[in-house]
Amino acid sequence: MSLDVSFEKISFRRTEEAAEASKNTNSMKVQAIIFEVEDRETIGGSAYGGQKAICCTPDLAKLGVCAEGTLIHRPSIQNPDWPQLLAATFEGTDPIATLPSKTIPVTKTGMYNLYFMYCDPQLDGLVVEGKTIWKNPTGYLPGRMAPLKNFYGFMSLAFVILAIFWFSQYAKFWREVLPLQNCITVVIALGMFEMTLWYFEYVEFNKTGVRPRGITVWAVTFGTIKRTVARVVMLMVSMGFGVVRPTLGVLTSKVIMLGGTFFSSI
Repeated sequence: MSLDVSFEKISFRRTEEAAEASKNTNSMKVQAIIFEVEDRETIGGSAYGGQKAICCTPDLAKLGVCAEGTLIHRPSIQNPDWPQLLAATFEGTDPIATLPSKTIPVTKTGMYNLYFMYCDPQLDGLVVEGKTIWKNPTGYLPGRMAPLKNFYGFMSLAFVILAIFWFSQYAKFWREVLPLQNCITVVIALGMFEMTLWYFEYVEFNKTGVRPRGITVWAVTFGTIKRTVARVVMLMVSMGFGVVRPTLGVLTSKVIMLGGTFFSSI
């Protein structure tokens, strides 16, 4: 089982000035490099202990460690086949260079970066078009987001169980329900809808590789409303609304009478 990184119809468009300048210069290249974060030190180099450079400098070229104008990289110690490097070359004065379509399997778990780089300053203003597809064995969800699908599935189930219990008690004692409990009911309902929507959002994202905009908007909306109502409920409880009586009523006179009897006995 591995992660597959596919390059599909990726092209680079250079400016007209760069295309004209290439008449009297060598071919210009754009390189794509994929590497694991732990191997980032294999990218770039320096001559005589100087400042580290990404592109091969004349001093490094004289040492024979790289070709001038190309990206500097060394094989990984743990995996000699990495980093993976692809290149697109501008032919003559052609304004467009295309990266070859290729699928690269990633067999080691980790965090991977993809960089598009060029070393010729004449390629400033380069425009990139196309797409890369990153697919894990379980779907299109990135490694960091994959556990969230199960998390929201569990939370959806937990909210459903809580809602069934709460609404059954609500229906049983509906005559004695306080206004504050109505607000709690709204929070539970909103939380159930929010968790369910997030779960289906991650399921769809994992299946297609594209986040469903409509489900995402509704999930965020329900979550925002839920947090707003929950904060209002907390504020109401802190101020005593629905928890204490606005007046003691008849109980006040009883307390005063008992107090008078107590003092008179002294």
